[in-house]
Amino acid sequence: MTLSPRQDLHAFLDAHDGDDVLVVDAEVSAEEEVTALAFGLAARGRHDLLRCPRVAGLGVELVTNVFASRARVAGLLGTDPAGLHAAYQERFRDRRPMQVLAAGPALDEVLAGDRADLAAVPMIRHFASDLGRYLTSGIVVAEDPDGGAGNMSYHRATPHSPRELALSLHSRGDLWRLLGRARERGRPLPVAMVVGGHPLFMLAASARVGADVDEREIAGGLFGEPLQVVRTPRHGIRVPATADYVIEGVIDPGDHAPEGPFGEFSGYSSHRSTNNVLRVETVCRRRDPVLLDVVAGNSAEHLNLARIPRESEMAEQLTTRFPDVTALHYPNSGTHFHAYVALRQRRPGQARQVMLGLLGWDPYLKTVVAVDDDVNVTDDAAVLWALAAHLQPHRDVFVVDGLPGSPLDPSSGGDGTTSRMALDATRGPGFDGEPIELSPAARDRAARLLDRALPARTFPDTAGKD
Repeated sequence: MTLSPRQDLHAFLDAHDGDDVLVVDAEVSAEEEVTALAFGLAARGRHDLLRCPRVAGLGVELVTNVFASRARVAGLLGTDPAGLHAAYQERFRDRRPMQVLAAGPALDEVLAGDRADLAAVPMIRHFASDLGRYLTSGIVVAEDPDGGAGNMSYHRATPHSPRELALSLHSRGDLWRLLGRARERGRPLPVAMVVGGHPLFMLAASARVGADVDEREIAGGLFGEPLQVVRTPRHGIRVPATADYVIEGVIDPGDHAPEGPFGEFSGYSSHRSTNNVLRVETVCRRRDPVLLDVVAGNSAEHLNLARIPRESEMAEQLTTRFPDVTALHYPNSGTHFHAYVALRQRRPGQARQVMLGLLGWDPYLKTVVAVDDDVNVTDDAAVLWALAAHLQPHRDVFVVDGLPGSPLDPSSGGDGTTSRMALDATRGPGFDGEPIELSPAARDRAARLLDRALPARTFPDTAGKD
């Protein structure tokens, strides 16, 4: 069976060599400097895909910041940022069964027994405050022992010993459910952690779906062809045939090890962890691997990777239920906890109804701001202006408390509960205000004058900005 280059990270990197790729030829430390490079780029308004061929002590090239630019992610789906939600949802619905291959690059080298040492898997430290070096792109794959749908999910992981990874299952999703069933049977749960896959495979692993949906079939939909997989040597778990590294082993419900702190999407170091342990049994890798990293913390990459599938689903649900919704955006400044929604409000209370829908559907959201359809929800300043000019707090704000929230929100209660707030910054009925305006003729004339008066400038790439 021929391998599809459309599913290979290496083929993607070979083809993606445009102006939004930055190769750092100088040697880079594996202690914090990769993260510092990504944050330094962001401070300059840039979201380049970063390639670091010389990271001290790794022995392989490191690639990161792939998801920092929405334009780059949209391009993977054959669209632009404006069409990202619709393109993702269209392919998401076109789920396809996996295609099992007898062999693939992921099984080029198989280290088993005493050779299955985590020293074979390169890792870096992302922040000075982290417990140690971490894998941030690790996707844990598990099969349902009862024949149901398998599961893929992201879990941060750090070495606890040469053959043990400490990891957190704080999302308490389908992997947590499968681990609970393993506990009931009195046996460990076989898993495989994939490190290094095509960006569309990684995007599929971020999807929030029910227990009856296998994210590997979503990956097939995003690719437009079945995901090609191979079976791991010990437990037969189906993993991408072109993965760079696969760490196979078991999670024993009774095993625990210290994990954290780690720099999370909130912008704070998180000590909250389930402190689980993945006991390593085999390590598989390509002959020519790269280390695919996800920039940790409240980076654009970390936020976009987790948010684009969720945002796409929310946008579809909202526009289906509320046709007057025109746009939805989760700003990077809100680190998953804020959303802006624009709508054509045709009757009183409509904005409140829309915001209640969002706050009820998305468990991470704490604050929703509703604005009129002429306000650009991708511009924080425009939304803040709408709040300043349209909102009266005594009338246009409501709060609901005691709801489940994100366990990584440092402001949430010890039991993970949170309150949620809705702010109606639409003009509403009876609004008394006449917007200022400039005539098209004046704007055109000013543009021509400025073109002559200002020297040519090179502006930074802002494709990944809100």
